[in-house]
Amino acid sequence: MTTNSILDLIGNTPTVELQHFSTNPGVRILAKLEGNNPGGSVKDRPVLMMFKDAEERGVLKPGAQLLEATSGNTGIAMAMIAALRGYRFRAVMAESASIERRKVMKMFGTDIILTDAAGGTNLAIKTAQQMLSEDPSWVNLNQFENSANPRSHEETTGPEILRDVPDVTHVVAGMGTGGTLTGLSAFMHRQTPQVKVVGVEPIAGSKIQGLRNMAAYTPGIFSFDNLDVTLRMTEDAPAFGIAREIYRKEGISVGISCGAALWGAMELARTLDSGVIVVIFPDRGDRYASTALFE
Repeated sequence: MTTNSILDLIGNTPTVELQHFSTNPGVRILAKLEGNNPGGSVKDRPVLMMFKDAEERGVLKPGAQLLEATSGNTGIAMAMIAALRGYRFRAVMAESASIERRKVMKMFGTDIILTDAAGGTNLAIKTAQQMLSEDPSWVNLNQFENSANPRSHEETTGPEILRDVPDVTHVVAGMGTGGTLTGLSAFMHRQTPQVKVVGVEPIAGSKIQGLRNMAAYTPGIFSFDNLDVTLRMTEDAPAFGIAREIYRKEGISVGISCGAALWGAMELARTLDSGVIVVIFPDRGDRYASTALFE
């Protein structure tokens, strides 16, 4: 395969059946490996669509400066595309974000502003908003409010799942911006309403990078009403433990949020008589080497 742009390789990620994690002999669990995107995560999809949308509307013009709050994966995707398109990009992120993420973004030429770790992504969002109010020349694509975020999953991720796993009964994903779940819900409920969309919500104050408890801040693109089922974690530990098991039992490189999503799929499987669950693995593990996941 040859292509004129790395962006042509975004999407059409593989789906693999997991051999060691179903908690019910009547239920198959398959993982969609979003870490196979060129930027290493599911965020390549919405970021590419947000860039295209902003360029088509004339919001992003040659020489534009971008500012975005991110927990890391969106930042890497933005850094990659901004470098290719010739935009300056400044990311605001909590200092708890892994050093690997920061280094990758800097390699793409990104300026990084770190906020106090205790405030998490919510503080990064507030800081970015303050900076934008002080200097409106910056362009903010705002992944938390941008309709192009869920639309990317409605137009790409959902159709890919149905194409590759036509007998799917449930789709499971973790809650971050809510874009993946909102887009998948819109597609599945329109095309195959019998397919249930299931969200996994971490605890308040969770240390799972990329996921969020919606009580503190609910992104404008997300609503619990879009979900058929919500599974709420009571601690972070299962996400870390399951992610480590995925490495050792399935040979797949994953991030912490993949462990959380698979926890949800396993919990769901226990409640079903039969089914085929597709769980979204949002990223891969190389950007977590300095975190507790690798301890």
